[in-house]
Amino acid sequence: MTPITEVEGRRLSLSNLEKVIHPATGFTKGEVLHYYATAADALLPHLRDRPLSFLRYPDGPDGQVFFTKNVPPGTPEWVTTAEVPRSEGPARMVLVQDLASLVWATNLVTEFHTPQWLIDAPGDADRLVFDLDPGPPATVVECCEAALWLRSRLASDGIEAYAKTSGSKGLHLLAALRPTPSDQATEYAKKLAVEAERAMPRLVVHRMTRSLRPGKVFVDWSQNAARKTTAAPYTLRARAEPTVSAPVTWAEVEQCRTARELTFLAPDIAPRLRDHGDLLAPLFDARRAGSLP
Repeated sequence: MTPITEVEGRRLSLSNLEKVIHPATGFTKGEVLHYYATAADALLPHLRDRPLSFLRYPDGPDGQVFFTKNVPPGTPEWVTTAEVPRSEGPARMVLVQDLASLVWATNLVTEFHTPQWLIDAPGDADRLVFDLDPGPPATVVECCEAALWLRSRLASDGIEAYAKTSGSKGLHLLAALRPTPSDQATEYAKKLAVEAERAMPRLVVHRMTRSLRPGKVFVDWSQNAARKTTAAPYTLRARAEPTVSAPVTWAEVEQCRTARELTFLAPDIAPRLRDHGDLLAPLFDARRAGSLP
């Protein structure tokens, strides 16, 4: 029997609640749904009005993992969708605007990925993002060092940065922008990545070339392009443990000495939200949005 639940007046059928999705801890699909329901108040503002790309892993990270940008077959008519411009022609994508849509999308077992723009202004970035990706043996500890340099450099241009774990190995830096053409945001982010490499040549690399990356932090500036997306705050990741892309304080970044200190699992998030609220809430304050120099 597929259980039917009602969320905000919408009837949803939820499937395979006992299925283990994150095998390292035995975390089930039912627990995935419970996690998203409890994190929804913090998560939904980061998804709302942004067309979503889904990285689906319905049988766990060791099963088939696939990226879905178009509206999935069987999407209920009450889920908001919107036409999105793409180089190959317009496409329809999902907008998760409310709790019912979030629970429906979660039942597909997905990572949530968002662009740096809102649906009413595709191609105008309201976020700046840096994805700091460590090349082994470097870890998030080295990412923290690079993040602190970037935070200071952004501040010198009047741009306030916030950090979250990627939920994988690295760190993401986010900043709110007054709407800016995505290509200008990309150009600016690349300029800062090049500056970071110049300032810390033993630590940072700004090019994606694999051979350059062992032991260094790749400062990925390219996710500012209008066509690119980044793992959303609070999304679970398709990994053996139920790791979360979790907002962190700058004190945690400054004090990080081991990768485990900045690894957060689904059960860690409710206590963090109780203690800190949403550490990325300032991104929604238009008065704090920066302008590119």
